[in-house]
Amino acid sequence: MFDNFFLMRLAEPVISNMMLFETAKTLYMTFFGTLGAHVLGLPLGIMLAVTDKDGIKPNSTLNVLMGFFVNVMRSVPFLILVVVVVPLTRLIAGTSLGYKATTVTLVIAAFAFVARIVENSIKEVDKGVIEAALSMGASTFQIIYKVLITEARSSLILGAAISATTILGYSAMAGILGGDGLGFVAISYGYYRFQRDIMWIAVILLILLVMIGQFIGNLLARKVDKR
Repeated sequence: MFDNFFLMRLAEPVISNMMLFETAKTLYMTFFGTLGAHVLGLPLGIMLAVTDKDGIKPNSTLNVLMGFFVNVMRSVPFLILVVVVVPLTRLIAGTSLGYKATTVTLVIAAFAFVARIVENSIKEVDKGVIEAALSMGASTFQIIYKVLITEARSSLILGAAISATTILGYSAMAGILGGDGLGFVAISYGYYRFQRDIMWIAVILLILLVMIGQFIGNLLARKVDKR
C-alpha cells in the first residue's frame, strides 16, 4: 500500500519530471563538486603525506602550516561556509543561487576533507615498497606518481566514493539556502508546503544515490586492488 502510493505519485507527470530534473542537478553538483574537490585536495593530501616526519621529504614547517589550513577549513560548518563564500561564488559562477553556484561552494567545503582522506591513503602504502624505489634512485616525482599513487589507488577510489557521498549530503543541505537538487525539493515541498510524500520521495532518491555511488566505488576499488 505504502509502495503503491509512492509509485502513483511518481507516475504523475509533474512530479516525475520535477524529480528527474532535480536528480540531474544533484548528480551534476555531486560529480563536479567531487571532481573539483579532488583537483584541489589530491595534491594537498599528497603534500601532507610527503612532508610528514615519516614521509619521503620531511618538512615540519610546511606540514604544520598545511595541516593547520586543512583543519581550519574542515572545522567551518557547511551552512556557515555557504554564507561566507557568497562573494567568491558570485565571482566564479556569476550568482550565489542555483546548482552551479552550489557546486563552487561544495568544492570549497570538501577539498580539505578530500586532502585528509588522500593523506591517510598515501600513508598506508608499504614502507618497503618506498624504500625499494629510493634504493633504485627514483626521483621524488617518480615515487609519488609510480609508487605512492599506484599502490594507494584502491584506497583512493574508496576515499573518492566516501567523498562523493559526503558531497551529496552537502548538496542536500544547500537546499536550505537556495541550492537546487533533491535537497531543495525536500525542503521546499516537504517542509514549507507540508507535502510529506514529495519529501520522502526525495529522501528515498538521495538514499538510492548514496547506495549506488558506494557500490560503484567498492566495485572499482576491488578491480584495481592487485594485492
